[in-house]
Amino acid sequence: MRKLLNVLYVTTPDAYLSKDGMNVVVSVNQEEKFRIPIVNIEGIVTFGYKGTSPGLMKLCADNGVALSFLSPNGRFIGRFQGTVHGNVLLRKAQYQIADDKEHALHYARLFVAGKIQNYRTILQRFMRDNGSNLEVETAVKALEVNKRCALRTKEVPSLMGVEGDAANTYFGVFPNLLLQNKEEFPFQGRNKRPPKDAVNALLSFVYTLLAHEAAAALETVGLDPYVGFLHALRPGRTSLALDLMEELRAYLGDRLVLSLINRRQVASSDFIAQGESGVVMTDNCRKTVLTAWQSRKMETIVHPYLEEKISVGLLPYVQALLLARAVRGDIDDYPVFLIH
Repeated sequence: MRKLLNVLYVTTPDAYLSKDGMNVVVSVNQEEKFRIPIVNIEGIVTFGYKGTSPGLMKLCADNGVALSFLSPNGRFIGRFQGTVHGNVLLRKAQYQIADDKEHALHYARLFVAGKIQNYRTILQRFMRDNGSNLEVETAVKALEVNKRCALRTKEVPSLMGVEGDAANTYFGVFPNLLLQNKEEFPFQGRNKRPPKDAVNALLSFVYTLLAHEAAAALETVGLDPYVGFLHALRPGRTSLALDLMEELRAYLGDRLVLSLINRRQVASSDFIAQGESGVVMTDNCRKTVLTAWQSRKMETIVHPYLEEKISVGLLPYVQALLLARAVRGDIDDYPVFLIH
């Protein structure tokens, strides 16, 4: 099993990354602020435009460390990955599936149905912990219908339509799950590019972190993160990472956002409205979210398929590994991750 290492998050917009021997060095205005051995991290996510030195990029490439660039507001810019030493036969099988509409649709159905089922579980847990809620109960029933429809769809566009309906239903009752700070965190549905409220800003930010983790996991097991089965090919888009994220959004993303709000770890003062840029988080807020994200990754669960205890942070890697086994034909089908 892969060892869970830390991801280095550099949140200071003026930070510049360089190397010193086998160390990653973070400097601000030419003054060193932090350093860490490259062997102690599995990825770097930096928020800013100052960039990194070519030497550090080579150090990352040589050590299999993915380097992702985000704007200070958390918008994804790009990702650098060194030479991939994946199994060429595995990637060939992946490309063949992607070119086979029926085979690709099968995987796409699983991703979407798993996502919808996890939506249902989140809502069911809410009712179990907080009592019956007619609005939420109605949504749970509607999501069951959506899940069945997803498994019966005949083409990807129809499947995306079902996924959209399910997301609208789920996020339509999402405000019920906000037990604290409701007045500070109004939410009227999912929106993005840019997010128009604090809840959407949190969701988009955490989803971006998850996308980085999913892409790195796929690279690690030898799959091509840019060739997906559900999301269409688009230059620069890690389509398979977006596919893999679907079943993990509710468990790793939504639950973290709900926890941050309900435990009052974030407040409305942590967010700033910036016109066309939407609502953005303050630097301190990003640090709070990243700290919670890292803590969440260190928690352990028993994986429902492997029946082994793993760190939550290894979920993207484990699911990528299972997907690779399914693509190779080592297992009969891909076991999506379902919340229990």
